Amino acid sequence: MTKILPFQNELQGALSVVIGNIEYNNFKALLLRVAEIIELSGIEKQAIQYILDEAIQDGLRSAKAEEKTTTPLSEQMQISLQEKVRLAIRVTIARKLTRQAYRPFSIRLAESQILQQFCLIDRIDIIKVPSKSTLERYEKMFPENIIREMNTLLLKAAILPEIETKENRLKLEESISLDEYFADSTAIKAHIHYPVDWVLLRDATRTIMKAVKLIRDQGLRNRMEDPGDFINAINKLCIHMTHAKGKKDSKKKRKQIYRLMKKLLKKVALHGLRHQEMLKNRWEETNLSENEANLIIARIENILTQLPEAIRQGHERIIGERLVKNAEKILSLYDKNIHVIVRGKAGAKLEFGNTLFLAEQADGIIMDWKLYQDKVPADSKILKESIERLENEYDNYTPESATTDRGFFSKTNQKYLETKGIKDYMCPKSVIELQERLKENDFCAHQKRRAQTEGRIGIIKNSFLGNPSKGKSFISRNKSTAWSVLSHNLWVLARLPAADVQKKEKAA
Repeated sequence: MTKILPFQNELQGALSVVIGNIEYNNFKALLLRVAEIIELSGIEKQAIQYILDEAIQDGLRSAKAEEKTTTPLSEQMQISLQEKVRLAIRVTIARKLTRQAYRPFSIRLAESQILQQFCLIDRIDIIKVPSKSTLERYEKMFPENIIREMNTLLLKAAILPEIETKENRLKLEESISLDEYFADSTAIKAHIHYPVDWVLLRDATRTIMKAVKLIRDQGLRNRMEDPGDFINAINKLCIHMTHAKGKKDSKKKRKQIYRLMKKLLKKVALHGLRHQEMLKNRWEETNLSENEANLIIARIENILTQLPEAIRQGHERIIGERLVKNAEKILSLYDKNIHVIVRGKAGAKLEFGNTLFLAEQADGIIMDWKLYQDKVPADSKILKESIERLENEYDNYTPESATTDRGFFSKTNQKYLETKGIKDYMCPKSVIELQERLKENDFCAHQKRRAQTEGRIGIIKNSFLGNPSKGKSFISRNKSTAWSVLSHNLWVLARLPAADVQKKEKAA
């Protein structure tokens, strides 16, 4: 384990005094308190330790591959890495707190003195602001499990007191408690259009022809029409397909149009394959780097491998008029980890994305979460694994009570909670049993509090994560979810009453 070198902060100027804007002053106080919590919790040091260890392991692997001796990290390189990690954590948290996309946040960071101080870039001479692309790289720097460990460390600091002073480590007026457990699940929508069968063929055409154009611009050409003509042709067929619905003989017309689409896609696939082969064999003749060439090749390969199944799927539904099972559907050509989530709610009977499980404690701090990559089982089957995660992360700690909606209720869960000695406040599915439990004051109080968990889910989805999530892959959405939970918990902790140190010193 590499020893972390002491930090030497840049010389910073004083913040300007702003009068007459209560919203700004509240935001300023929030950021200053979040910065204090970050320092007190030690989450930056944990992240720095991970990056330093990874850098050393990368050096060992590189030296082994090149059969050279390993050179240790220099002091200057280590300091540079440490500063980079601190900046990555703070700009990501600040972006989540301000609820802005990469480009607008980069602009706001360049003009906001309080954000520059929070991110530790407010130097007196020159202020270097990360670009939108750098902000994205910073957010993806850490794997999900490291962000989860940072969140666990944060909550442990909020729970446990200092050994010497017996006061809360984060200087909270009262330490938080994980005794009460409130759980619910929701759907995180993926950033895709509605998965219409024939629109998938339009996506395939556009992706292949744009890649073909990039190859042809480098001088590698095969006899064919202009790539833009194929995109125009598929767009016209999509318009005809849309207008055919609801008219006389609409089924017959839609089948005719789909057959024309299939015929067009055969040409598109053939041209894409030929240009892909040319680029594989002759990329040295172009101005593209090897990585850029491989990226274009992989882009074409991704579509060509899925195209036969996408055509078959549309054939079954439009021409054959047969249903296709959800498990067999291609919902997106660019993201395979998307599922059909049947919710049955007003305005959201069906959603396309991933299931997110959340569990919060009484103050609204999220104590456990999981974004499911595969098709998630019923809510009743995910309660046990959540409790087990809590035990692993918080040193065999289990909550005193568990409160959920009726979706989590099952006899198996009842027995499991009873075995663990956890009070069961799950909402029963049986109306008769629910009527009996409504006579219990504790059950009613916990179910009333559980209603706030719905609001907590809305805050995470709409304010911190984004609905739909902008991530283009499950890995990206999973990391973004972890950062959203960590930023949300910092936001909640910063708004809790802080200990009045001056009063305690006077009393002493």
